[in-house]
Amino acid sequence: MSSSASGVVNGGVSFWYADDGLPAVREPLSGDASADVVVVGGGYTGLWTAYYLKKAAPFLRITVLEQKFCGYGASGRNGGWLYNGIAGRDRYARLHGRDAAVRLQRAMNDTVGEVIAVAAAEGVEADVHRGGVLEVATTPAQLARLREFHEHELSYGEKDRELFGARETAARIRVADAVGSSWTPHGARLHPVKLVKGLASVVEGLGVTIHESTPVTEIRPRHAVTPYGTVRAAYVLRCTEGFTASLKGQRRTWLPMNSSMIATEPLTEEQWAAIGWDGRETLGDMAHAYMYAQRTADGRIALGGRGVPYRFGSRTDNDGRTQAATVEALREILTRFFPSLVGARVEHAWSGVLGVPRDWCATVTLDRSTGLGWAGGYVGSGVATANLAARTLRDLVQQDSGQGGRTELTELPWVNHKVRRWEPEPFRWLGVHGMYATYRTADRRERLRPAVESSRLARFADRVAGRG
Repeated sequence: MSSSASGVVNGGVSFWYADDGLPAVREPLSGDASADVVVVGGGYTGLWTAYYLKKAAPFLRITVLEQKFCGYGASGRNGGWLYNGIAGRDRYARLHGRDAAVRLQRAMNDTVGEVIAVAAAEGVEADVHRGGVLEVATTPAQLARLREFHEHELSYGEKDRELFGARETAARIRVADAVGSSWTPHGARLHPVKLVKGLASVVEGLGVTIHESTPVTEIRPRHAVTPYGTVRAAYVLRCTEGFTASLKGQRRTWLPMNSSMIATEPLTEEQWAAIGWDGRETLGDMAHAYMYAQRTADGRIALGGRGVPYRFGSRTDNDGRTQAATVEALREILTRFFPSLVGARVEHAWSGVLGVPRDWCATVTLDRSTGLGWAGGYVGSGVATANLAARTLRDLVQQDSGQGGRTELTELPWVNHKVRRWEPEPFRWLGVHGMYATYRTADRRERLRPAVESSRLARFADRVAGRG
């Protein structure tokens, strides 16, 4: 962790850890071991999977292996958006039919309440506030996309979503130049680290073994290999999201996309009065290179965007340190949205990686012939999706082991979805950087030359990327 000349604390994993404190690291694996299920990765997906499996079958011997400490990756660095978005829904509609995709969306809607209910039942205090999700438009092209997006969400059965004009939007939050917004109740703000720390404690209390500082270097059928020994288990479940590329043979499976965030100083009552945001909705926009933000429990704004989107060779950072240009770009978004905050200090900046499959579709898989399973590729929507993935992995393991049968979750269209690998370097580096440079250019053009039609550049980038 370091401080820049402007006083911004840069890195140190994330602001959330600076706020709540780094955890005491659990003991690493001390030699070869065995289990019924070994979970690789101690983030939301891995911990929720261990939780639901242990609750369903208390006799199971479950071991979680984590390379640093639980929540070191995206689970401890995200924007705290617990919401109902899921990557790949439209593609699943094309592949499996509209009804299948509607069932997937309905499951995601329910997942928001599931996370809140389980956290409350288990005594995990994570600063949860269920204010929904508000996504705003600030240009004519964004407004056209917003209306299209709103109708699209309604077509998947989200009947409680609302569309607001400029005046109604300003009554909720005063974003400069906002001309409309779409709001869904299926969302909540939370403190990511308080959730992951609490979940790890709950899981350990149920009798799950957690080994930290234990990097898994290779996964093969019934084996998770580490420098300290090998854990053998009937089921090996890979829950590594953006860090998947570090595993042997997985370099091109999911691309580790970089996302960056800043957190302001606590704002004054006068500053909040100028902004509004009394509903504490999570906040997003309709830009091609979009932003995401929340009003934290202690009165800050935590705001994020893509920054430097990808590092050559699928490399990941260590401590979340963020380039000065990215910090300034995020500060510019903050003051463009809220001009009254031009003098507010940014106190913390950090970055992390999320997992992006080649077709931008989140997946859950269990190979019944090998006992290998995995879940992820959430493309930035993992806070809630990880919970649905974990419950689905639980059902798949129970089905395979004879402890259960087919369930509504095992029949969802993202189960056992297959996707091709990313291109080798330098093509994926060139492709990802070119894509986000194009999106940013498209956003600038839409701001400078207001028009209802979206920039053709963005549509071209979407096609090249294989999104949608």
